[in-house]
Amino acid sequence: MPMTWNYLMDMDGVLVHEEHLVPGVDEFLAELRANGIRFLVLTNNSIYTPRDLRARLARTGLDVPETAIWTSALATAKFLDTQRPGGSAFVIGEAGLTTALHEVGYVLTDRDPDYVVLGETRTYSFTAITQAIRLVEEGAKFIATNPDATGPSREGSLPATGAVAALIERATGFQPYFVGKPNPLMMRSALRALSAHSENTLMIGDRMDTDVKAGLEAGLRTILVLTGISTDQTAEQFPYRPTRILNSVADLIGHTLEPFS
Repeated sequence: MPMTWNYLMDMDGVLVHEEHLVPGVDEFLAELRANGIRFLVLTNNSIYTPRDLRARLARTGLDVPETAIWTSALATAKFLDTQRPGGSAFVIGEAGLTTALHEVGYVLTDRDPDYVVLGETRTYSFTAITQAIRLVEEGAKFIATNPDATGPSREGSLPATGAVAALIERATGFQPYFVGKPNPLMMRSALRALSAHSENTLMIGDRMDTDVKAGLEAGLRTILVLTGISTDQTAEQFPYRPTRILNSVADLIGHTLEPFS
């Protein structure tokens, strides 16, 4: 009996590129659904809730249910719930992160929190960063949703979670624990959310340093697509390789049941 595959896939650079649908993605997802193949869309972006991201994808013409979207904010909340159920946190971030923490029963506070949790926001506050530094110095554990140093905008790069985490680390001497990709913890939490196993799950991504690395370290087969960050040439610079390199997910249409045949 042939193996039934499950799919984890990055969002930006795989499904959409600069707010536009990657050609063939709608047909690819339709084929997954028609074949009863389970899938989950992953993103290191902690700003938005799954509902927000579903609406964003819908504007490109793609229908992805909230339950099929897994963010670094959700992974962070699940991780903290296993570490210290019902704990408290001082949060720098947006609704995607605060909502995820509230949903696992966390209290958000600036009074003696168990954790300082750093996520992504378009409006990093010097006052909030200063408060985070002082709380870490006073004993709060330092968690960050993802290590991405910059994020894209129409005007150019923006400082992101990894860059601000480096600032807090330099000021306090305490390193954060990053939950999102390339931490394989993000992959394992996604597998649990999908009720899937690594042996028959593959990861599709556009970045060697996050998507492919996280997939490999979690024991997944990996596919690099060339519709985002990494290219054939830059992929050669890494000491590891994906299982396959494809131009886009459109190359999987007609092969979703046996992606490695």
